[in-house]
Amino acid sequence: MREVAIEFLGAAGTVTGSRFLLSCEDTRVLIDCGMFQGLKELRLKNWNPLGIDPGAISAVAITHAHLDHCGYLPKLVKDGFKGKIFATHYTTKLAEVILHDSARIQTEDAAYAAKKGFSKHNPPKALYEEADVEVTAQRFVEAPFHERTQIARETFVTFHPSGHILGAAFLEVEFFGKRILFSGDMGRHGHPLLVEPDNIPAGQFDALVTESTYGDREHEPVTTQFEDAINRTIERGGSVLIPAFAVDRTEVILVRLRELYEQNKIARVPIYADSPMALKALDFYREAIDNNSPEIRTEVAAEWKGRDPFDAGSLHELHTVDESKTINNPQQPCIIISASGMGTGGRVVHHLRDMLPNPKHTVILVGYQAMGTRGRNLADGAEEVKMHGEMVPVKASIEQVQSFSVHADGNELIEWINTASEKPKRIFVVHGEAGVAETFADRVKQQLGIDALAPKLAQRIVL
Repeated sequence: MREVAIEFLGAAGTVTGSRFLLSCEDTRVLIDCGMFQGLKELRLKNWNPLGIDPGAISAVAITHAHLDHCGYLPKLVKDGFKGKIFATHYTTKLAEVILHDSARIQTEDAAYAAKKGFSKHNPPKALYEEADVEVTAQRFVEAPFHERTQIARETFVTFHPSGHILGAAFLEVEFFGKRILFSGDMGRHGHPLLVEPDNIPAGQFDALVTESTYGDREHEPVTTQFEDAINRTIERGGSVLIPAFAVDRTEVILVRLRELYEQNKIARVPIYADSPMALKALDFYREAIDNNSPEIRTEVAAEWKGRDPFDAGSLHELHTVDESKTINNPQQPCIIISASGMGTGGRVVHHLRDMLPNPKHTVILVGYQAMGTRGRNLADGAEEVKMHGEMVPVKASIEQVQSFSVHADGNELIEWINTASEKPKRIFVVHGEAGVAETFADRVKQQLGIDALAPKLAQRIVL
């Protein structure tokens, strides 16, 4: 009898580094290929051997374009992967943008570290460079939603909308006679732009691999916290900095700001979108709306076709570094949205360095903040944070607004699992910080009566 196994090469015991290896005989398929982020001990894992020769992998399938799900791809290709990478249309488009940005930031950070002498690596180097991204992008193969696509021997994948970001999917995988479902990052009902997540396809699955980022909690209901923080800051003559993921979070924030402007709930001040990657992502969202993409809610496509849902008349898009410098340490009230969402790199780091020491300003955290990131340190009340080798005092107000999350919480994950026509034989809980995945696995066992396990990193399980 042929042995079918799954190996958890990432996102086990931690939120990031999504990598799941399916193997049978000489066929090996990797589901997601993400970077570890957050704590230094996690980031260093990106430099460790993958656990399998990349040249032995037959194919890769990607759930969506966030860095912790696709960010290791250029390294995989650089180290010898020769196969194809399957993903939806907008995942391939967004991933190429995100990977180029990742390579550029790594290269710039390595050069800056070498110049300032604060890196322990000698000489500092990037995990991969933009030339590696170019080669990687040539391996992408677009797969449509809801169509069964063969990606390797006896391996078929069907992509289903997950409502997380544009292009995001959960994957129905048929692998040597076994049916396995990978949630990727599961979205929520009520996204202002994207359609609802699909229900789980009919029939029984041998295994369901589910995320648990917010598996131990419920999201807070929508309150006026966001607009209240903005108004307080503007009234005292300060500015608001919103570190936001370039893909989807920036779009959702801009839609909300437009609504607040139109409802006269916040003062009209300039809004700056300061992230080249976010601006490219904005164009993809605009394209999807104008082209009536099946990922976009019908009412959104009907209302905004040919118009811009992201601009209430005060949006300034800053493409170049020189344009970004014009809003350094702002003297007049404004709202700055800049990547990255956890303050780990990109232009937002320079804005944080300028604005954190000033008590007039406010930093609003609107997304998940992984352990070890500047965003998490700020959320936990740090009095100073390290940036570019220096400690920067935190005098600005720090607000954390959870209502913008596009990750399902514990109740929403249970609700999604319950859409299955038959209970999965086993559930593997991943993408949770230490203790969170175990908590959600226990809930699945007790509430749903399904065998559930939070695997360890590098654990191999025969299905």
